[in-house]
Amino acid sequence: MKALIIAGIICILSAHGITTHAQELVLDAQETVKARVIEVLEAKTRVVPGTDTKTDFQTLRAEMLDGTKAGAIVTIDNDFLTLEEGDTFYLLHTTHAIDGREFYSVLEPYRTPWLAVFVTLFILCVLIFGGWQGARGLISLGASLLFIFYLLLPGMLAGYSPILVSLMVASLIIILGSYITHGFNKTTTAAVFGMLITILITGVLAYVAVNVTKLTGFASEEAVYLNFNTRGALNFSGLLLGGILIGLLGVLYDAAISQAISVEELHRVGPHLPRRFILKRAMRIGREHIGALVDTLAIAYVGAALPLLLLFYASDTPILLTLNREIFAVEIVRTMIGGIGLMLTVPITTLVAAWMLTPKTVATDLTNIQKEREAVEHVEHHH
Repeated sequence: MKALIIAGIICILSAHGITTHAQELVLDAQETVKARVIEVLEAKTRVVPGTDTKTDFQTLRAEMLDGTKAGAIVTIDNDFLTLEEGDTFYLLHTTHAIDGREFYSVLEPYRTPWLAVFVTLFILCVLIFGGWQGARGLISLGASLLFIFYLLLPGMLAGYSPILVSLMVASLIIILGSYITHGFNKTTTAAVFGMLITILITGVLAYVAVNVTKLTGFASEEAVYLNFNTRGALNFSGLLLGGILIGLLGVLYDAAISQAISVEELHRVGPHLPRRFILKRAMRIGREHIGALVDTLAIAYVGAALPLLLLFYASDTPILLTLNREIFAVEIVRTMIGGIGLMLTVPITTLVAAWMLTPKTVATDLTNIQKEREAVEHVEHHH
């Protein structure tokens, strides 16, 4: 009896080992290659199974242009995007790990040549209409991208605090980008100080906003994939904070440089004017700038999220519940923090620029100052 029991236990353990071995995960082999459509064999409209949604369906003959089977002609069922004879696209070639069967599917159209055309057109427009200043702006843009790809992203993936890394990289972009584009002078320095102070205040405010609204940073599919790829090692609420700060730089840069230059030009036109008067006039310019930029900022975010807005608009979900979802709450926080940062930039930079670029006391001609004030008030009244 004991022998039978022992034999049974051995059989059970052996069967468990066999089952475990059979359940080992074996991944399919995949490669992405370029291909060209030789012929459209069939084109029709089908209904997606289980729904009443119609989609275009094609059967294609295509030549693989690179990869392990370069030159091979394959037949593909395509319901992803409509292709025509001669079109080049990216093909996903999958080889089944168990039986070696091969599958082909359309992955993406080949967009690179047209992307290069638009990038070249952008650069030409900057150089033609911006001249040397535009060229320096391109250099600044290149330096900013280098900071992002070689400091920000590796720092975050290495596990450093996303908020600290973002603040450091944002500061580098502000300092070097400003001096490269506008040169080493007091006006640029005033704008840099204004932006640095604003980005620190905005960073604290963004930290509070993300925490009190309990944003997790998992509002997008990309964040979910990244979490699995890094085995949960990243702080995604911190990544969200970093994204808010980096995305805010462009707007802050525009407002800060404009305010610093406004103070400089007002002082040049009226060097006899007291600091308080220049500060008041520059603030009025800033208020007009804020009105335009806040609207631009909000509409830009709405445009980026238009498909998402249409999806929820067509649903029966209550509006308050919709706005409470993280995917919408993130955009609301991003827009509000961006708007607050923009509004803070104007007074902070104006104060710094007025302190740095105008003397505390000047020899004043009260008669001329009074005439200038009356002229400005007259213009404001008609405006």
